[in-house]
Amino acid sequence: MSGFAPPTALKAHGARAVLGRSKLVQLAGRYSLTAIGPIAVSAAHFAASVIFLHKLKPAEFGLFSFLLVVVPFALSISSGLFGAPLLSAIGKSETIAEGKYNALGQVNRLYCLLAGLVTATLMYFGGAGQGASMLFGLYGAIMTLRWYGRLCAYNVSHPLRAAFSDITYSVVLLAGLVLLLATGNLSLESTSVTMFVSAALGLLPFGHAFLLAQLRRPMPGFAGIYAPIWRDVTRWSLLGVVASEMTANAHAYLVTFIAGAHAFALLAVGSLMMRPLLLVLGALPDRERPVIARALAAGDVKAALATINEFRTAAGAVWLGTVGLSAVILTWMPGLVIRRGFDAEAVTLAVGLWAAIVAVRAMRAPEQAFLTAAGEFSALARAGMWGSLVSLGGTLMLLVLLGPVESLLGILCGEMAMSWRIMRLMSAWRRAHA
Repeated sequence: MSGFAPPTALKAHGARAVLGRSKLVQLAGRYSLTAIGPIAVSAAHFAASVIFLHKLKPAEFGLFSFLLVVVPFALSISSGLFGAPLLSAIGKSETIAEGKYNALGQVNRLYCLLAGLVTATLMYFGGAGQGASMLFGLYGAIMTLRWYGRLCAYNVSHPLRAAFSDITYSVVLLAGLVLLLATGNLSLESTSVTMFVSAALGLLPFGHAFLLAQLRRPMPGFAGIYAPIWRDVTRWSLLGVVASEMTANAHAYLVTFIAGAHAFALLAVGSLMMRPLLLVLGALPDRERPVIARALAAGDVKAALATINEFRTAAGAVWLGTVGLSAVILTWMPGLVIRRGFDAEAVTLAVGLWAAIVAVRAMRAPEQAFLTAAGEFSALARAGMWGSLVSLGGTLMLLVLLGPVESLLGILCGEMAMSWRIMRLMSAWRRAHA
């Protein structure tokens, strides 16, 4: 199983009989374990972004911020390519499941190479030098492999491996940046080396067996095993991921390639403030989808539906904390995120728009995770396409007419359109199954 041994027994969702305070403690403990890794990564990226905001040129800061859009997109595609098929193996016989895991591991190797190549190409045409672009490409490839390890860890109920991987990556990245600052060697190129090393060391918590599994010779016939997975599951989940990316980050590509990396730097400050929630919203579904899938496979629809409210409670708590922290920084420590030459009012507006965007995204995230676990891939893909069309059209129009910051309103409209469609899908599912 891609280097991970399956657990001897998988429980559907844990006891539901515990009420009141003990249930709240259990809920906090379960989601804290899932959130601690992404929060650590968020803290590391936030610290890196603040350092670059003040130490590098605005265009270089914009390029780094663009990297933090491109690589997470590659990770989202990884979830679409492999997360949904991993879910489909739950409840199957050990032989069938093992064949699927092995085939997915082979395909993942090819995808990691492609992700690295695309990352390097985008960074190069975005304005990074040849050397930095190549190193950022290696970083993208290794981060994608690390993400696959996280997906496997969650799928076989080893969330601690995923958390330790995130924490290792974060600690090494922060230590490397401190060293670069202390020695006066901070640059886009030296940062690319540090990020690559951090991602590589982040693979270690997955264990010796997982790393060896990535070096094995290709399994004969893996393409034949993956073909029906692609036809039945992956093509729809991948389309949904791409559509969601266009809904959420159309501005990043349009602003960077139309107005330049300097213009995107201003928007990046706003997204920087929301990064803790963005990373948690990216990680929580990977943890919750297998839980929901196991409950549904066991016929426990009530337990699966209960996860929605728990997920929303966790997402809402992180949103409140993120917005509260942003308000404190902008009110009492604005110099931390607003450098000379940046319009303070524009930064505040960007933060406010991002807070609204992530609020809409957090509201629909539980239903989106549930419908993915329930296998509603094609319906979700169509909902994502609807949102992406609104985002692309609205963002482009507002960028041309009003400017980069105001173009975020196009993203907000796209998120709202996508959320409306997903809520309708969830209501239809409840009527049909609950």
